[in-house]
Amino acid sequence: MKILFISDVYFPRVNGVSTSIETFRRELRALGHTVHLIAPEYGTPSADESGITRIAARQIPMDPEDRLMRYSLVIAQLERLRGEGYDLIHIQTPFVAHYLGTRLSRELGIPCVETYHTFFEEYFHHYVPFLPKMLTGALARRFSRSQGNSLDGMVIPSSQMLAVLRAYGVQADAEVIPTGLEPASFVRGDRDDFRSRHDIPSRRPLMLFLGRVAHEKNIGFLLEVAGRVRKDIPDVLLMIAGEGPALEGLKQRVARMGMQNNVRFMGYLNRDTELNDCYRAADVFVFSSRTETQGLVLLEAMAQAVPVVSIAEMGTRDVLKEGAGVWIAREEHEEFAGKVVALLRDEETRISLGAAGREYALGWSANTQAHRVMDFYRSVIAKQSATSSVVLTPAISAE
Repeated sequence: MKILFISDVYFPRVNGVSTSIETFRRELRALGHTVHLIAPEYGTPSADESGITRIAARQIPMDPEDRLMRYSLVIAQLERLRGEGYDLIHIQTPFVAHYLGTRLSRELGIPCVETYHTFFEEYFHHYVPFLPKMLTGALARRFSRSQGNSLDGMVIPSSQMLAVLRAYGVQADAEVIPTGLEPASFVRGDRDDFRSRHDIPSRRPLMLFLGRVAHEKNIGFLLEVAGRVRKDIPDVLLMIAGEGPALEGLKQRVARMGMQNNVRFMGYLNRDTELNDCYRAADVFVFSSRTETQGLVLLEAMAQAVPVVSIAEMGTRDVLKEGAGVWIAREEHEEFAGKVVALLRDEETRISLGAAGREYALGWSANTQAHRVMDFYRSVIAKQSATSSVVLTPAISAE
């Protein structure tokens, strides 16, 4: 099969969407399929640019890390794209990419599906804070419903997110298919080397958050938790690995809290050379996002045998199972911090919980999810073909 991915984001821009695209590209190609990607130009290439068409893009004022592709530059390539003979378009993001994907679907006469990566009802108000949350929520629901019902199919990373979309009135065929983990996620990182390189004492208690430093990730809650943990474990360190639009605000908050010696911002880490080491360096991985459609970083931490303390909301409910690498906590400072403190003080429990998490993560294979997404593609194509046959039948009979 020949598949065209279209996305408003991809490496070198690091986030969960980029990771999901890379994982499925690699796995689908390994199964013998052709996967091309249209994505923004960032000025710096990713590690593997094969099969990628980069499109000139402009920065977004409120979020300068991201880009908006120039719609017209893609449409100008319509005849070349027609000649490629694609079987299906898979849209990865809901901005320019969505409207390009649906337009190309019509022009090329092939179906399009889209992955719903982001819970916009909880996401949107962070970026337009001057509007009431009730209004931004209503706009996000209408936006998601309109886009979802313009598609031939949707890939949803969790059953919780699918239930939300159905409640919105999205009627498109949908399948719950998480991204899954690649074998590289299970290659043991080097805890001691990472700590040495970043001047972190080998026995210093270390909490880790790794991901996009964005408002919807609820990282401010983790700062408050770290402040509470510090009362019991004064030398605790919360390491925040990643970048994003909330970074400066969080740094200012750390300064106001007097937590400069207990919080460290690491910036982006190279996925191929540093990520596993970073996970392994931690004593506990902490996570408090309410808006995840999946929460892949939770599984990545588990794959490195790092115990997790996390709330379980939206997509993370599908991922997290109490005792399988994680202690689930409510979004309440004392409870969450209490679980972190208990783990940091008990090495034997950390090791056993981490081992259980690694075993659990082995069941989330990216190869398995790639087979599932191919089955979904085939069902969408077959349905479109059947619909086309029904439409054509009266004309054929009339002749």
